[in-house]
Amino acid sequence: MSEPLVIWAVSDGRAGIEAQALGVAEAVARQRPATIVRKHVAWKGWLGRLPWWAHLFPRRDLEPSSGIEAPWPDLWVAAGRATLPLSIRMKQWSGGKTFVVQTQDPRVPAHMFDLVAPPKHDRLTGDNVFPITGAPHRVTPARLEAEYPAFADLLDPLPHPRVAVLIGGASRGFDLPPERAAAIANDLQLALEAEGGSLMVTFSRRTPEEAKALLTARLRGLPGVIWDGQGPNPYFAYLAAADYVLVTEDSANMATEAAATGKPVFILKMEGESLKFRLFHEELERHGAARPFGGAFHRWNYQPLLETDRLASEVLRRFDAGRAR
Repeated sequence: MSEPLVIWAVSDGRAGIEAQALGVAEAVARQRPATIVRKHVAWKGWLGRLPWWAHLFPRRDLEPSSGIEAPWPDLWVAAGRATLPLSIRMKQWSGGKTFVVQTQDPRVPAHMFDLVAPPKHDRLTGDNVFPITGAPHRVTPARLEAEYPAFADLLDPLPHPRVAVLIGGASRGFDLPPERAAAIANDLQLALEAEGGSLMVTFSRRTPEEAKALLTARLRGLPGVIWDGQGPNPYFAYLAAADYVLVTEDSANMATEAAATGKPVFILKMEGESLKFRLFHEELERHGAARPFGGAFHRWNYQPLLETDRLASEVLRRFDAGRAR
């Protein structure tokens, strides 16, 4: 038996960014024995705001807590802008030993990495580019089953259908002003009154405070639970418990995670427009995973979207090919 692979999942530590690197690393580890090490890149002072090409000696510019030092891993899986100055040098530092995977569109020439895994809606192409629908993530049936018991006392009494409502917020293409938040609250109330059931609501860090307060006030009287951001995060338990999942249109991460459950996914309209996100939602619709929310819940079936596992298989295929040369 060969030694388990050593995989570094590298990010700046923000939950949504780290989930992409960890998701790929965990998917690889489901296919081959591996040890996963989390690495959080922290730049000294203002140096983190420099463009990737301005870091001439990047390890010197890191906080010691980043832990970017030999022995180097077999697989380096990185996500986010903060990792770029390190990812493009890892091959050199490791003497060619480390296979370097960068998620998202790094907006850096793709040949600087062994494999780039952008979302298809970014329309990036190349010999070492492997586009996927949405974003890599950590949602699996086993993870949802493991997370649910901690919240069973809270969620078990909720009547069916249980509706997970995942609210994002302000981004480059979208916003959630009070008027749109009020419209979402009204649509949810009418749908729940028509069909019964309960809501399980959670907000992202990007949700505007005014919209969050309005939605909380309007939905508090309906059957269900609203996470206030305090204590353990019930996000995965919500996905496990849900019969339907509603996701605001600004988040590729949450929509891809919802589509991995095999449960009907409805997209909630926000203020704004984005060609990339329109292309992404069209991909989900073609797969059969998602539909625009029209004010009513209804069921359909589709195969769960397993893009992270597909990406992990490609990582191992190319890794093995490189080792065989």
